[in-house]
Amino acid sequence: MLSGHSQGVRCIAYSPNGDRIVSGNFDLTVRVWDVATGDCLYIFIGHTAGICSVACSPQANVVASRSDDETVRLWDLDSGECRSIISRLTGHKGGINSVAFSPQGDQIVSGGTDMEVRLWDVETGLCRQTMTGHYGVVMKVLFSPKGDYIASASNDKTVRLWNAGSGVSRKISINHGGCVMDLKYSPKRSQVASCSSDSTIRLWDADTGVYSRTLTGHSGTVYKISYSPQEDRLASCCMDNTVRLWDVESGVCLHTFDGHTNTVVNVSFSPQGDQIASASSDHTLRLWNVETGECQHILNGHSSGVWVVTYSPQGNQAASAGLDGVIRLWAVDSGSCEHILTGHSKPIQSVAYSPDGNQIASASDDASVRLWDVKTGLCTHILIGHQINATRVVYSPRGGQIASASYQDKTVRLWDTESGECLHAFTGHNHNVFAIAYSPRGDLIASWSDVGEAMLWDVETGQCYWNLNHDGTTQLGENYLAQPFVWMSSDTDSFITGCGDGSVRVWKVTREDDQCRVHMRWRSTNGQLNVKDACVQDVQGLSDLSKRLLKQRGATGEPSVRLREASKKVMRMTSVVSKLKSSSLNIEALNPSATSSAISSTRHPEQQPQQAMDAETFEN
Repeated sequence: MLSGHSQGVRCIAYSPNGDRIVSGNFDLTVRVWDVATGDCLYIFIGHTAGICSVACSPQANVVASRSDDETVRLWDLDSGECRSIISRLTGHKGGINSVAFSPQGDQIVSGGTDMEVRLWDVETGLCRQTMTGHYGVVMKVLFSPKGDYIASASNDKTVRLWNAGSGVSRKISINHGGCVMDLKYSPKRSQVASCSSDSTIRLWDADTGVYSRTLTGHSGTVYKISYSPQEDRLASCCMDNTVRLWDVESGVCLHTFDGHTNTVVNVSFSPQGDQIASASSDHTLRLWNVETGECQHILNGHSSGVWVVTYSPQGNQAASAGLDGVIRLWAVDSGSCEHILTGHSKPIQSVAYSPDGNQIASASDDASVRLWDVKTGLCTHILIGHQINATRVVYSPRGGQIASASYQDKTVRLWDTESGECLHAFTGHNHNVFAIAYSPRGDLIASWSDVGEAMLWDVETGQCYWNLNHDGTTQLGENYLAQPFVWMSSDTDSFITGCGDGSVRVWKVTREDDQCRVHMRWRSTNGQLNVKDACVQDVQGLSDLSKRLLKQRGATGEPSVRLREASKKVMRMTSVVSKLKSSSLNIEALNPSATSSAISSTRHPEQQPQQAMDAETFEN
């Protein structure tokens, strides 16, 4: 036991080689301890307020301490003396929230309440760079492993990457401007793709969360996206009645497939990647040639909107279903209907092929899940258990088992595909269950509700390992078409979530002692406020700080246009400006709740149109 502090210990850190521990305390001291003996080697005195964080340089010869006295002190472990002081008087104009050493140990980065990121020379204590661009308090800073970039996180809901040499901001992660409708993961590219009701598709680096590009061209809600098997192309479908094919590397739209006369709600690549199938509210499916962009077949037969289309694992057959409660199996070469599977009495929400392609599972609003023989078209099992409806069904990668979810009874059920027996009924969700997915290993199931509530279940025991709620999410409503959840490849054991607030997040599952722990690897951020060319010089009710914040977002000092209201919470930029006295200039906040509320009563696209919002990426 290491004792010596006279008040509560607030922060600790190991030295890089693990032989020392540094501790900070409310008693205004920093102490360095020998791990082997427990002896206190140094007591550093000099701060005039409590110590809130400590860090050791990579070479273990310098300790940095940050205090509530708004200073950072560097302590020499060889001499025990304070080497230099980084204070508000010579740099930051307010409190310092975070400090970090460079991998080489010759620089320190700091971030504070003045919205600035500063780079300091450890040897001299001089400021090398001052990086501005955040419009909220900087909460966290850190160096990249090579030391060439600095990442900063702010309560303005952005993460910025700065070039450590030039101080130039490289990237800003940004949310969609509407709810996330679908997510896909590309293992080969280590990339996440998301689509939204804001009419866009966004691509992200799956490892770092860095936003790479936005694919624009659709003019309505983008419902589904699909990577090609080669993962070099991406297909998307939209309420603008089109399907688009994108080159992932360049972001160029290769083809726009026109022909549907109503919203296209689902799209899928064939296993060979040479064909795309699309399902539409115009009651038809279409098969498209990927290379030429030509429509190969128009599949007629459904009497109402088609919501689901999926290829068999072999790629020789496609299954479709929708509002008419009928499943149709199609030969993709000829476009002929091979089987019509009838039995459900209400719309079918989900269809899935078994891993071997010999069986199909379907989930319907009639609350039943049915299993079908692909060769004969006969129903082999009717699985009863859900109380109101069944909205999602998925097969286990191991085979022999399926999982189903009900939107309204808020449960997830596991079924044996041979006997039809219900193996587990997972209860615990407080909100409507939207999506379910097996982990690549088949030992876990994740379930996801309409308000961002996610749960992780053990397939064997039925135990709930983990429960999360996205902060500040908005409801998606009864839009069963949304599938804002996808597992990544089996070697990463990670999964991706998206929600009505427009955010995308990647989570890592860690397995320890028969337990699973989940932590967030990265998340996107909320949209920004565009106040370019707005005039704030003579605006009544805005403080100098508020004006400064607005000018950082493009406002000017010319007194020609005034704002009607200014929020007292200046750190929440989407609330600073609500209206203009003059209608000659619009200031628009990317407000996810506006789009989310627009679809909260939307169950299906052909029942209520959705209004898309444009999102902008700000880079300074």
